[in-house]
Amino acid sequence: MIPREQPGPLLNGLPTNLPDTDVDETNEWLESLDGLIESGGRNRARYVMLRLNERARDQRIGVPSLVSTDYVNTIPKSKEVPYPGDPDLEQKVRHMLRWNAAIQVHRQQRPGVGVGGHIASYASAATLYEVGLMHFWRGKDHPGGGDQVFFQGHASPGMYARALLEGRLTENDLDGFRQEYSRPMGGRGLPSYPHPRRMPDFWEFP
Repeated sequence: MIPREQPGPLLNGLPTNLPDTDVDETNEWLESLDGLIESGGRNRARYVMLRLNERARDQRIGVPSLVSTDYVNTIPKSKEVPYPGDPDLEQKVRHMLRWNAAIQVHRQQRPGVGVGGHIASYASAATLYEVGLMHFWRGKDHPGGGDQVFFQGHASPGMYARALLEGRLTENDLDGFRQEYSRPMGGRGLPSYPHPRRMPDFWEFP
């Protein structure tokens, strides 16, 4: 038998305060699931649970939807267009950008500065940004007009790292990351998030 003294069912990983108005009936349902697993296996039990979840949504009883779905590629491999760039070269570029972005933040932990920054935000999205910058987003001089891109604020070290490779910023500029006012040796400090007022020649949107 399933113990009666148990916390409420979990919702998004947290226990709820939903009352159990019929403990015996609840135990019967739980034991039925155990029996289904034993007789039909886990795949059969999974199928039944998915159908029950589907029916619960149809009946609008407030059961949360599944947060993930099976991955299905809607484009057959035979119809995929060739990648427009050089994957190996672009991967090397991304490695350099991730490294420079990480070191840029790491150096802001040195004595006398100690402001730090975010590393994972750009590192986790570098491929998305680089594919967009290399192959999708258009500049202001494009005949059809330029794209408007709102960059994630904490990913700014990656944008500065790219600007270093492009020659738009210098190593000295990157060494002033997050030191708009406090830079010990003076010079331009780079804001830690998109700041069009401080860098109108670089950022378009805050």
